[in-house]
Amino acid sequence: MIEQFLRERGLELSPTKTVITHVKTGFDFLGQNVRRYPDGKRRIKPSKKNAKTFLGDIRRTIKAALGSSAADLIKQLHPKIRGWANYHRHTMNKSTFARVDNEIFSSLWRWAQRRHPRKPAPWCKQKYFAQHGDPGWSFFGEACNGDGQPSKIWLLRASSTPIKRHIKIKGDANPYDPAYETYFEKREEAHMRESFRGTRILRFLWCAAPLPWHMPHHNKNASRPLESTTPTRT
Repeated sequence: MIEQFLRERGLELSPTKTVITHVKTGFDFLGQNVRRYPDGKRRIKPSKKNAKTFLGDIRRTIKAALGSSAADLIKQLHPKIRGWANYHRHTMNKSTFARVDNEIFSSLWRWAQRRHPRKPAPWCKQKYFAQHGDPGWSFFGEACNGDGQPSKIWLLRASSTPIKRHIKIKGDANPYDPAYETYFEKREEAHMRESFRGTRILRFLWCAAPLPWHMPHHNKNASRPLESTTPTRT
């Protein structure tokens, strides 16, 4: 049934990427693990492989920055941590984010000790770590602000990213049914409001001209691949 549904739209399942598994065993998809746990609840979490790959990239960045200042290192780490945490902000991520923060903290502590091999641990702690915001120690660096005055830059914690629960699609909603066009338009608009790029597009659509816009529908009788669902003005 699924193969027929996709075939009518010019798509097909990939035999090498399609896996049939029990929901209790779970599976990894796009960096996230989907599984039903013994309590009967289905949970989506960052996959272990994805977290391992992310931490590997972070460790390589820290190791390569031995000659950089703490502020420059933080500027390199911020987009990596923010991007990864935002990608997983819809999942059950509390324990994974806490573990990632601990691993990054350990890597930064080793970086500080390698950078100053002749300094004692209390000195490294005072120079690069302090309590800030959430309980625990945070990594910081010093840089000049816009006025030329020295100021502290604090490393972003993955666990500081707020969890944003995903709103499920109605079970009977079909994106190929014109009757649900308004429903999917509202979902797309809400999704765009959550991203910087999306809000820029919405401001352009609202300010350039007060014209209605819609998501294009694909002709199920066409043989060409599924079109993009990027909002277009009419």
